[in-house]
Amino acid sequence: MFTVITSVVVMILLSLFRVNVVLAILAAGITAGLMTGLSWSDSLELLIEGMGGQAETALSYILLGVFAMMIGYSGITGVLVSSLMRMLKGKRGTLIMVIAAAACLSQNVIPVHIAFVPILIPPLLKLFDEMKIDRRAVASALTFGLKAPYVMLPVGFGFIFHNTIAQEIQASGMDVPVNEIWKAMLIPGLGMVAGLLVAVFITYRKPKEWKDRPKTATDPSEKTGDDTVSFTFKHGLTIVAVLSALIIQIAMDSLIFGALSGIILMFIFQVVPFRHGDEMVNDGVKLMGMIAFVMLIASGFANVLKETGAVNNMVEKAISVSGGANIMTAAVMLLAGLVVTMGIGTSFGTIPILAALFVPFSMSVGFSPLATVALIGTAGAMGDAGSPASDSTLGPTSGLNADGRHHHIWDTCVPTFLHYNIPLFLFGLIAAVVL
Repeated sequence: MFTVITSVVVMILLSLFRVNVVLAILAAGITAGLMTGLSWSDSLELLIEGMGGQAETALSYILLGVFAMMIGYSGITGVLVSSLMRMLKGKRGTLIMVIAAAACLSQNVIPVHIAFVPILIPPLLKLFDEMKIDRRAVASALTFGLKAPYVMLPVGFGFIFHNTIAQEIQASGMDVPVNEIWKAMLIPGLGMVAGLLVAVFITYRKPKEWKDRPKTATDPSEKTGDDTVSFTFKHGLTIVAVLSALIIQIAMDSLIFGALSGIILMFIFQVVPFRHGDEMVNDGVKLMGMIAFVMLIASGFANVLKETGAVNNMVEKAISVSGGANIMTAAVMLLAGLVVTMGIGTSFGTIPILAALFVPFSMSVGFSPLATVALIGTAGAMGDAGSPASDSTLGPTSGLNADGRHHHIWDTCVPTFLHYNIPLFLFGLIAAVVL
């Protein structure tokens, strides 16, 4: 039972002590292997074998980084920044809520997930500093937009999430129509809304005064001349490239083809001269390479937990000692989901594991179908916000740290963990009791 807990605690503690997240996840994966009886070499081999599970995602992130640098080079982001400065000058809360709304659109209306972050956020960093915005509030807004819509609404990525819950629950012997899932997930989702409002208007509402700190990464807004405020023909071509990339991504259901098509069009339109190709690729890798590699290592860690049976053993033992259908039982189930998702780093990947174990237990102790849905969905969503290995936290960091002034753990993971996992847990308990 303690294998998953111990390995996840190792990852979290090392991350909190500012050990690089790649090394922290690697240490956690090896720890999990050793605790289940594997040798050092077998543990590492199992971790490496699992890294291929996120190879497509990692390549997507690299290409998105290159595309983002090209868009920054075009100068169109300067037009956006100038417009925002005119409309929202001095309105910190409004700007952050607009960013949260844009992030929500990326899950349901225009399903690009984190693809917009490295394009939209880096050019806005100067604006954030001028308006004295606390970037932790922006990170909270982005993570909200990357999670809450698919948790609550059966549209876009939410359609996939809700269908996954319904299919896995039905496969485990409980009949729940997919069009009923949103009713159970609405209450936990409202908890995330409460967390967002607390983060933006209470916790991080005060002006952020930056101390002089050396920059450790390329600042796209400085390099690409975002002082340009007039709209030009090249900006129009850039919009065409962006829209084409979006259409191709949706049509082919591939982030790789979408980003690659955008890159090719930027060269064809001569928005970016071909001679700057190496520079764009190098800067794109700097922007997103670390995020991509973290996803690979996280996939390996998840493989160790799954293949050794550590996850199943932990959840089985946790629910076996929790008693009947009551609030304490629900709390134990949610906490088990939190630990699992913190380690695996994805709510989508956690749902099949939790459903196979939670459904038979819920049926035996008397939880209703909708209460079971709420427990599984909330347990899967908990930990995704706040996990060092989750794209819901890695995505915001990729944009906010473009100038080297945003720490992944303390400025993204800790704020999102506190403001979303706590209300998810509380509202998930409410859902389990009232449904």
